[in-house]
Formats: sequence, C-alpha cells, structure tokens
Amino acid sequence: MPDVTQLFRPGGRSATMLRPIRLTPGYVGTAEGSVLIEAGNTRVLCNATIEAGVPGWMRNSGRGWVTAEYGMLPRATLTRTARESERGKVGGRTHEIQRLIGRSLRAVVDMKALGERTVILDCDVLQADGGTRTAAISGACVALAIALDKLVLAGTLKASPLKQMVAATSVGIVDGHVLLDLAYEEDSRATVDMNVVMLADGGLVETQATAEKDSYSRSELNAMLDLAEAGIREMLVLQTEALKAGTAV
Repeated sequence: MPDVTQLFRPGGRSATMLRPIRLTPGYVGTAEGSVLIEAGNTRVLCNATIEAGVPGWMRNSGRGWVTAEYGMLPRATLTRTARESERGKVGGRTHEIQRLIGRSLRAVVDMKALGERTVILDCDVLQADGGTRTAAISGACVALAIALDKLVLAGTLKASPLKQMVAATSVGIVDGHVLLDLAYEEDSRATVDMNVVMLADGGLVETQATAEKDSYSRSELNAMLDLAEAGIREMLVLQTEALKAGTAV
C-alpha cells in the first residue's frame, strides 16, 4: 500500500487517528441518561429513557429489554432532508441503524438483572459528517451507563446491569490507504467501508465491511480490523473519562 506518511487528511490527521472526540454527559437534564457526542463535525445527541414494563412478548419473563431509535434532523446535512414523519414511514436505512444500535447495547446489559424494564436509546443526529451510526453507539452506551447508575443510586437496583462498555468506529480503504474514522468526504469515495462494534473485553459485536468498488483481500481486512480495534480502545478510554468526570472531556 502507499506510504501513509505522505497522506493528507482533513484536519491534518494521520491514517491511524480518530477525529477529535468530545463527550458531554448530562446534555439534556430531563432524560435519565444523556450525552452529546462530537466526532469531528459529526454531532449526535443520545438520550436514555427507562420505562416500567417490557414488550408484550417478554411479559412475565423477569427480563428487561433495550432498544434504540435513530433519526437525523432536517439540516444535519448540507441540504435539507425531509423528516421521515413527512414521508409517512421510517426508511430502510433508519431501520437498519436502529437495529444495529439496539443489538450493540443489548450485548452489554444483563437483562435478568435489569428486570422487567425497557431502556430506550434515542439517538438524534444534529450534524452529519460521516460515522453517525458508530458515534451513536459510542454515545448511547455512555447515556445508558448514566441511566442505569441512577437506578442504583435510587436504590431501585443493587448493582448496574451494565456488564461492560461497548464502542464503535468506522474504517475503510480510500485511495489505497487504510484509514480510521472516516469523515464524509472520505467515506463517499471509499473503495471499502467498514463499521466495527467492539466490547471492552475485545469481543466483536458487529463487523460490516462492504466493497463499494473493488474487492478487498484478507490482509486488508485484517489491517482494517486492527486499526478499528486501536480506535475503539481510545474511544473506550474517553467513555470512561466522561463517566468519571460527569462533564465534557
């Protein structure tokens, strides 16, 4: 592959660098858990709501449920995108992302310990510049942790049902380079685009790698996974710092 030392990226990043990340816990005071996550110019507001009861198919199981909703504000992009409520239905892309966020968060929650409660993660994109779904997962996990900790502080639960943290990032091949955390202008011309969701213990929850143009080799796949893991490790540290500080980091 070409020499990455000669690579120019927006913001002067190297191929292996995340965009500047900022996590602001407690961004919305009315939610049980809330965080604004900023990854470069991408901004996603994640709110956690805890409700009594579970979907009908889970009643009397003694287990809880975690689900997610995802949406993009009309002017999150350069041109206005109509609200899905205007079109009368939720689009396929939105369904896909909601399911991805839900799966990722369910992977880290002990549903039995949660009891018959439902946690809803609302992830709203305020501004989009690539990586909105991965930012939503990383931010939603912090909001989830805050909300569950409040149940413990209130004496409702003895311990948090959150088993560990989960985070996500994107990686791809652009102009022959393997790059971490793609911004939109990189993602839009990537020959391979990949999203990776990983647990704090290193377990993989999701790997979505798609060849947009040319195919990719096993060695390129391994390189992308290695780079994604390194980026996610950094994100996990930022999540922990945000939870400890309770303020922007």
